[in-house]
Amino acid sequence: MENWIDREENTLLNTYNRMPLVVSYGKGCYLYDDSGKKYLDMFSGLAVNALGHCHPELVREGKKQLEKYLHISNFFYCKQAIALGEDLISRSFPGKVFFTNSGTEGVEAAIKYLYKIGEQKGRQGIVSLSGSFHGRTLGALGLTKIPSVSRDFPVIDYPVHEISREALKELETLFENERPVGIILEPVSGSGGIEGVSREEMTGISDLCKKYDVVLCIDEIQTGIGRTGKFFSYQHYDVVPDIVIFAKGAGGGNPLGGMLVHKDMDGYFLPGDHGTTFGPGPLSSALGIKVLEIIDEKFLKSVEKKGRLLQEGIEKLKEKFPESLGETRGKGLMIGVDLKIHPAKIKECFFEKQVLVNITAINVLRLLPPLIISEQEIKEFLKAFEHSLIKMIPE
Repeated sequence: MENWIDREENTLLNTYNRMPLVVSYGKGCYLYDDSGKKYLDMFSGLAVNALGHCHPELVREGKKQLEKYLHISNFFYCKQAIALGEDLISRSFPGKVFFTNSGTEGVEAAIKYLYKIGEQKGRQGIVSLSGSFHGRTLGALGLTKIPSVSRDFPVIDYPVHEISREALKELETLFENERPVGIILEPVSGSGGIEGVSREEMTGISDLCKKYDVVLCIDEIQTGIGRTGKFFSYQHYDVVPDIVIFAKGAGGGNPLGGMLVHKDMDGYFLPGDHGTTFGPGPLSSALGIKVLEIIDEKFLKSVEKKGRLLQEGIEKLKEKFPESLGETRGKGLMIGVDLKIHPAKIKECFFEKQVLVNITAINVLRLLPPLIISEQEIKEFLKAFEHSLIKMIPE
């Protein structure tokens, strides 16, 4: 293991603080190192491995596609991409899809689409909520309102208006005075600490968008594809967005993202306005079709049930360790826990118990387990959590 770590230090640019785990293979909800030690994966590739590692149906589907072709370029028709697009539309709203490789590319596509709409309507500018994370490319970075991420990198010369959460009066004033073309928001902030948009706020934003002819764009990169117990998280609310951005879990572990555009917003992109070499990859599209087939209504109900079980277990730990744990929040299997103890140390304690967890927003334990996690594996996590909390108590 040490050899691989040394080799990386001499080879790859240092942009991540990695955990001391060299992965050999994964199966289900576990990752295995070179010695065969297994770790319960509460990351799931930051919500990418929605169906865990090496799901047998995805493996079979991948092998079938590998024997056909891996790339043909967007100058030809791809049956898998068309079928996947039809499936996504059937699970959301009537409209059309543009496929990308990643979430941040989906955000970039949405920025350009909003710009084209603004050109025709004589409007410009995008509104984003404070504490949002929409990606790391320069366009998406302009909408990302987390100082540790946006830093002092160059910004594109296009108006971005930041608005506080739960500030509908200020938002209406902004809509009146600045006349932006659109607003982009996460129903639950991924890197912002698992802060959810309330039903009242979401309804209010949607109503204001209709009143002032502002495009409602919802970032479902982390919340989509069943993560919160609905196929898309906006379906928890009584709203229909104009644009939805998706990625992460959509490709079954392979790079796949994109944006869905409501039929009422169709027609603003023409050939040559935008493009991508690898999106959609035929392999990712084939896997995406299988992912959507597996994540049906019965599956989504199981996600809601397991999410409740996990949150209830954490609440019981909070009763036992009130000085260590704060608020628990989230939807489905996207859960955040405020930590009152040293986040890096609790992460180390989990690692010693062979459980992989992530910390975001400085002190928030972010849980994004595979959606296939079993009740027994949830109990395994809660047991490791309790042992880690006990170890953190000063002697």
